[in-house]
Amino acid sequence: MYDSIIIGGGIAGLQAAIQLGRYRRKTLVIDRGDGRSTMCRNYHNVLGYPDGVSGPTLRELGRRQAEGYGVEFLQGEATEAERYEKGFLIRCDVPVSLPTTYEGKTILLATGVLDRLPPLDGLRACLGLSVFVCPDCDGYETEGKRTLVLGSGNTGAAMALALTYFCNSLTYVNHELRPIDASFAEKLAAAGIPVIDGPIERVVVEGAEAEGRFRGVRLASGATVEAERGFVAFGGNEVRSDLAKQLHVERLENRHIVTDARSKMTNVPGVWAAGDVAVHSEQLTIAMGEGQQAAIWMHKWLLAREREEARPGEGTVEASARAAAHSMATAGKP
Repeated sequence: MYDSIIIGGGIAGLQAAIQLGRYRRKTLVIDRGDGRSTMCRNYHNVLGYPDGVSGPTLRELGRRQAEGYGVEFLQGEATEAERYEKGFLIRCDVPVSLPTTYEGKTILLATGVLDRLPPLDGLRACLGLSVFVCPDCDGYETEGKRTLVLGSGNTGAAMALALTYFCNSLTYVNHELRPIDASFAEKLAAAGIPVIDGPIERVVVEGAEAEGRFRGVRLASGATVEAERGFVAFGGNEVRSDLAKQLHVERLENRHIVTDARSKMTNVPGVWAAGDVAVHSEQLTIAMGEGQQAAIWMHKWLLAREREEARPGEGTVEASARAAAHSMATAGKP
């Protein structure tokens, strides 16, 4: 049995894995390998990387660092989660040569959010380099640049309006032709943002795709709209919290997981959540911090449980878990 099973090998999961490894906790990371950090080719707002750093680079470095502390990794998808007396059972879809069930005393859900992106040629090549998803992270990159918002209905309209803080040369392409509310339409007109209602055929990339130089879009009508930067805003992003539902973890209506602000533990003792699946911050540095925060409190919880179990005649493991959870909840209170 593992001390901790981390589901999700993105930024939050890797940071937690490193910390748990340093606690000498037997830890397993189960990762599908297709999260947001696999797609972003350059994060620009991370301390220590003035020229940016790619998601794949951070993932590779993080995994190597965690493995140095004895953390194990499994490439596969965790499909089922079940609580039982000793801890948790996680069932996985993995290559046939590997076990499909794993046991852990604690669980960290770091499953993240996956952006809904249309299958447009050239789009993914530009992500994180000249096409972006988060105005807080990368709105700065549009300053003084002709910028297109590739989006859908009100979601794209809201993105275009948010970018007016940075950019005064914006055009919104309503790719899916979804209606735009009158209130949004009025604000777009007042801000001088033209709206093109029409599907996009492909993203125009200058030079080699590996360089990711966005130069606009070609519409299905045959027209080309030129630009130097792009933002995508289609809505309907996938919040990957199905395992939380199976474990009876509290979720909001938008499927994000509710956690304790101090410890990042959910309402289910022994289950934590960190990163975008919990707070929907869409910030790498916050995901990293939450992974660290969760790992520290997972270790504290395990210590409390181990101390309870070491006392003879103190009841069941379940009782010990409840006592450990109570110890965490009241730690530091007068």
